[in-house]
Amino acid sequence: MERLKYERPLIKKLESQMPNKYGLRTEYKPMTEIDGVLIKDLIKDFGSPLFVISEKKIRQNYRRAQKAFTTRYPKVQFAWSYKTNYIGAVCNVFHQEGSWAEVVSGFEFRKALDLGVSGRNIIFNGPDKTEADLVMAVQNDALIHIDHLDELYSLTEIATQMGKRPRVAIRVNMDTGIFPMWDRFGFNYENGQAWDALNKIMHANKLDLEGLHCHIGTFILQPSAYGVATQKLVDLAMGLKRKFGHAIKYIDLGGGFASGNTLKGAFLPGADTNPTFDDYAEIITSALLNSELPPSDMPALILESGRALIDDAGFLISSVIANKRSSKGKRVTILDAGVNILFTSFWYNHKVTPAQEFTGFTEDTTLYGPLCMNIDVIREEVTLPLMNKGDQIVIHHVGAYNMTQWMQFITLRPAVVLIDLNGKAELIREGEKNENVTSMERIPSHLNRI
Repeated sequence: MERLKYERPLIKKLESQMPNKYGLRTEYKPMTEIDGVLIKDLIKDFGSPLFVISEKKIRQNYRRAQKAFTTRYPKVQFAWSYKTNYIGAVCNVFHQEGSWAEVVSGFEFRKALDLGVSGRNIIFNGPDKTEADLVMAVQNDALIHIDHLDELYSLTEIATQMGKRPRVAIRVNMDTGIFPMWDRFGFNYENGQAWDALNKIMHANKLDLEGLHCHIGTFILQPSAYGVATQKLVDLAMGLKRKFGHAIKYIDLGGGFASGNTLKGAFLPGADTNPTFDDYAEIITSALLNSELPPSDMPALILESGRALIDDAGFLISSVIANKRSSKGKRVTILDAGVNILFTSFWYNHKVTPAQEFTGFTEDTTLYGPLCMNIDVIREEVTLPLMNKGDQIVIHHVGAYNMTQWMQFITLRPAVVLIDLNGKAELIREGEKNENVTSMERIPSHLNRI
């Protein structure tokens, strides 16, 4: 007869009247599979920790967002934000769905070209475009979003030398009621910088001004801010129409839509309270349709959403290394996944789910990663059942930024797997080995021996 595991007695207060701020109770269900593939098989085949991406969820998210906007506005184009997740297989899922590429560096631009994206379907954002980058963008007929006057002057000179008219927009920053205001990038609306830049472009007559662009922030929880941004871009567009008789072809509202993740300090779960694609779409499209823009000259609407399209399609499977007690007696569980590969744990309370059956006992637990750093905290506090060494947990909503901001600090970066539409686990990025890190090192001859 198998000996049962010992569970210490626990006295726990029950709320029999109105629920307290934490609700009546917490129920747990193990997450033993992702899109039909067993967690234990994924760990067996690809190791732990392991990033897993659901292709089905990405496509569902994209189609839901597209429907939200296209049912409200006739001309909509999405551009996948490469900085959010630039693993090739992930980018190509979005491109197959019809998304363009939105890049912010020469590296990302070349990656999009290598994946087969037409230069005309690449939007080049960001403040750090070298002259070589600008030449490449002009040669490939990309849309260049000008960030500052130095870039404008460089691009004008390049256009003259190449005898070509680059396709451009300017990035505009503005007060939309969001704090802190993102005024680091682009030209300010309120103080006249944006209108000044537009006048310089039009009078020089070296560039084809096709659009206006803004990106007001990240994880924006107030859809109304996008309405303000749209109105201000429309005002600039109307100014161009009145002064120069020039109609822009598109307005680009950038990204910043919130995913279903829960921000640290939030009172309720993000999945229950954060705005939906429909919420954003209603505000943005109404601002366009109700504006003074003539119906015959309505611009296309471009959206560069990243986080909201992929966050909940990504999972991180991690294994328990050990359990211990803190000096105050609190339960501590140490995982093999740290903040070096889960950067977003600094600002999200990621949902965490056990990956195997468990008993009914639960306890408030701190989840630490394996790094020799006190900041390596996955969750400061989460109520979990007892887990033993070798058990697995699933960390939810990790698809955005973790696979671009990760680093091989102390531990190497793990493999990434895509669960395809047929329920097959495809390796889309190998786990790193020592030689991947050391191959770029060079040891001077006098240090070759120890």
